[in-house]
Formats: sequence, C-alpha cells, structure tokens
Amino acid sequence: MSKDRNQPLVEVRAPAGARFAIVWSRFNHEIVSKLLAGANDCFSEHGVTGDSVYVVEVPGAWELPYAAQQLAQSKRFDAVVALGAVVRGGTPHFDYVSEGTALGLGRVTLDTGVPVIFGVLTTDDDAQALDRAGGAHGNKGRDAALTAIEMALFDRKLADDGITTKRA
Repeated sequence: MSKDRNQPLVEVRAPAGARFAIVWSRFNHEIVSKLLAGANDCFSEHGVTGDSVYVVEVPGAWELPYAAQQLAQSKRFDAVVALGAVVRGGTPHFDYVSEGTALGLGRVTLDTGVPVIFGVLTTDDDAQALDRAGGAHGNKGRDAALTAIEMALFDRKLADDGITTKRA
C-alpha cells in the first residue's frame, strides 16, 4: 500500500453532533462501492455513528453536483462527500464528465458554504481506479471521509474563534 502523503498531524475525532452526507455514483459500481465502504469505515473509526451519515445514490458522476447541491442546501450536514469513478474510454466523453463533475462540485461548495469533498476518481483505466479503491494506492473514499471530518472541525474552529457563525 502506498504511503499516505496527507496524514493529519494530530488525531482526528469528528465533532460532537456532526452530520455528514455521502452521495455516490452507481456507474462503475465495482469501484465506487469500495470507495463507499472505505468512507463508511473511516466515519465509524473516527467517532461518527451510522445515524449521523446519510447515504444516497445517483446514476452517474454527472449527477453528483446536483445531488450534492440538494444535500448542501438542506443545511442538515456539516459536509457532503461525493464518490464516483470516471474511467477514460476511447471518446472525449471522459473529459466532459470529469471536468463538469469537478467544476460542479466545487461550485456547490462555494455557493452553499458547505464543504463538498471530491472523492471522484478520474483514471485512465480500471486497474488505476481499483488501485485507488482499496488497492495499492489506498482507498480514496476513506480519504474523502477523513477530509469531511477535518473540514467540519475547521468550520467549528472558525465559529469558536468568532470568525464565522456555526451552522445550525
């Protein structure tokens, strides 16, 4: 397994009462289901109970930004994790879906003020994707969940320091 180049410097525990949403794409199910399992395991290991994680499925990566927007606008979640896998094929479709998904998810974060974590693999082939879904390069679903916890902690710190106000 590869060495994680982005390990937290301190132990990370989810803030009390934090709620998270995971939206996952069922396209490339074999790959994305492993990302989902990694995310759920990470949340559990860092003190997030099952009833504090809302999971919803969409058909493909293209639909992730819309779903993330609906979840973020609800203001019920401290962060939204978007999981998917876009594997390059022989047409430019890969480029459109990858870029549209990435830009869409980024826009949701900025428009709603709720962190949307990019857990979408964009790989040249299935082998690269599987390497990142629990294989040689770790599990990027797990990484995305940890990032969601860290961003919830970040938002709480800003609120505690009087820089922002806490979301309800």
